[in-house]
Amino acid sequence: MFYDVRFDAIAPKSADSTEQEEVIRLIINVEAQTKFKPGYPLTKRAIYYCSRMISVQHGPIFTKSEYGKIRKVYSIWICTQPSDGFENTLTRYSIKPEQLIGEAQEETENYDLMSVVMICLGKPGTENHKGILKFMEVLLSSTRSGSEKKKILEEEFGVAMGEELEREVLEVCNLSQGVRAEGREEGRQEGRIEGIGIGEIRMLVQLVREGDLPLERAAAKAKMTVEQFKETMENTPLQAV
Repeated sequence: MFYDVRFDAIAPKSADSTEQEEVIRLIINVEAQTKFKPGYPLTKRAIYYCSRMISVQHGPIFTKSEYGKIRKVYSIWICTQPSDGFENTLTRYSIKPEQLIGEAQEETENYDLMSVVMICLGKPGTENHKGILKFMEVLLSSTRSGSEKKKILEEEFGVAMGEELEREVLEVCNLSQGVRAEGREEGRQEGRIEGIGIGEIRMLVQLVREGDLPLERAAAKAKMTVEQFKETMENTPLQAV
């Protein structure tokens, strides 16, 4: 199973905008992480992922000097076992202007191209264990039973648990058990894919499937042979768009 997810999100512009109607396309990478200190700063890895998700857009998204077409990227990390001081925190890292001299105003869309979001879960009963942090902790808990999760989601978060949603919650229970082994799986993935993240591999696979990138170029970017990339495509599930 894969515990990191990458998908495109399309956000329509405001209905009362005077500009011609168009959509803003975002690229979002979601990672589940058990090792908060795996031997390097996790935040730097997240920023690296954002940088790679931007650079890989050259060719399929924009060519030559068409930098205005670059899409914004997000790297969202759900840390299930953060260090002390980080438990039950939600932090966003992004690019913002700092006016040193004068008050020049650049369009936000021209610099706001990457955001890293670190969601650090914590134990029940501790400070800030509420809202989205408690919601995620309940879903990803490896100690709570499916019935306990169902009860909390219904009573505290007002989630109507129909048959389909209840089945999905039970699937997340299985996922939370598997997250414990995420570090070992991640190491195996990095051994197979040197210098490129699994999220980027999925991005390349999706671009090939949509006809936006030739198979040969995708294999080269992934540092694989064409046959290896074909095998990767066969083993990569379809992503939600």
